[in-house]
Amino acid sequence: MRLRGVFTIGVAGAIALAGCSSGDEAPKQPVDATTLAESVTIDSVVDHLEKLEEIAADNDGNRAAGTPGYTASADYVAQTLRDKGFDVETPEFEYHSFDVASEQLLADGQDIEVQALGYSPSTGPDGITAPIVAVPADESPGCEITDYDGLDVTGAVVLVERGVCPFADKQKLAAERGAVAAVVVNNEDGPLLGGTLGDPDAGEIPTAGVSKADGETLAAADDVTLTLETEATTSTGRNVIAQTTTGSTDDVVMVGAHLDSVPDGPGINDNGTGVAATLETASQLGGSPNVNNAVRFAFWGAEELGLRGSEAYVESLDPEQKADIALYLNFDMLGSENPGYLAYDGDDSDAFGAGPGPEGSAGIERTFVDYFAGVGVDLDGTDFDGRSDYGPFIAAQIPAGGVFSGADGQKTAEQAQEWGGTPDVAYDRNYHSADDTLANIDREALAQNSAAVAYAVGVYAQDLGGPNGVPTGAEREKARAGD
Repeated sequence: MRLRGVFTIGVAGAIALAGCSSGDEAPKQPVDATTLAESVTIDSVVDHLEKLEEIAADNDGNRAAGTPGYTASADYVAQTLRDKGFDVETPEFEYHSFDVASEQLLADGQDIEVQALGYSPSTGPDGITAPIVAVPADESPGCEITDYDGLDVTGAVVLVERGVCPFADKQKLAAERGAVAAVVVNNEDGPLLGGTLGDPDAGEIPTAGVSKADGETLAAADDVTLTLETEATTSTGRNVIAQTTTGSTDDVVMVGAHLDSVPDGPGINDNGTGVAATLETASQLGGSPNVNNAVRFAFWGAEELGLRGSEAYVESLDPEQKADIALYLNFDMLGSENPGYLAYDGDDSDAFGAGPGPEGSAGIERTFVDYFAGVGVDLDGTDFDGRSDYGPFIAAQIPAGGVFSGADGQKTAEQAQEWGGTPDVAYDRNYHSADDTLANIDREALAQNSAAVAYAVGVYAQDLGGPNGVPTGAEREKARAGD
């Protein structure tokens, strides 16, 4: 029997799919979502985090894509899953990596902190010296060619605010108007970290990011010198994919977390926490549980380089294989030190940002809201802003959801009153840094989020219907007709 998507099983798998047992083995009880959630303990989740931190410590302090630390992380996850009876594959994919030898920005002789955006073209070692021209801020700053009406940016460095459209679009429009470089100003306090143009082919002019405060300094400057010595290369990465041998392969529940860290640190919250919670959920579920729907766990490579692993995976699926995926659950950062309690806004009830997810995403959001309400926590929504691995699934019209404890955004006063913590401070001050360690994890938030991971997996492994369900059969085909 062929498992659509990634696996093929033989007679033993077919017996398991039928829900039978062999010999004197007692039949397994159907998986219960609440029981599964209770089985995922904080101690077991932390055990996985300790292993990931140990791997990073043994490999130059990180687990970034393309490094021995990532290889060791993937080997650990794959072996853990095999030991629990899963069919495991580690498919390879090509991805682009990006290295920065130097980055500097001088404004009227003043040194400004600057970060090259991923896949920015290089200025060369001598840099670019040019006038700086600020694009007026509006509802879509630098996202429309008309934003440049009345501005002469030929031969200039453009200063544009972050927001609404991708960085790649902002620098492309600036280049079309004759700019020689672009500097993106963060729309929140703090430096602009982790920004990327998404692909080496997208980069038309050297592009960098600065903080909101430094953007104000630059806007008052006459000339700047921007130096970005960068290089993009093509490498091979791998994902870890594991599927139960039981459950319908026409209605796959897919669960994912990215496995790589940034080069600057061990990546324990980002995203060791998502990995550990997902891996422990898989371990407690086991490779051949008594479930109605197959569960496929994915541990993505090269997310920090632009969702490369998940993009490659979704692109590898034919239409039938995509149709077999009932939903996708994404877990990225679950233990931030000043945690938020956030669920992806599947119904766009917050009326902010990218809009609702594909049909069924609203039900996934309600599943998490209901679970947390049962433990006395009111969730807030968080936008599908494209910064994690749900992106390729949403693009394929696959309903998605998940929980999130926050990254570089700031906790509001209202949220601090509701959940505790410090207002007007980032959810995770250690985001993308060497301090993203186990010592800086909020274990209470991690415990609650990890249990929620298991609960949602248990719910959908048994039943895709009900008020919080997702489309099935002909309704799924109809809902995805626009794919």
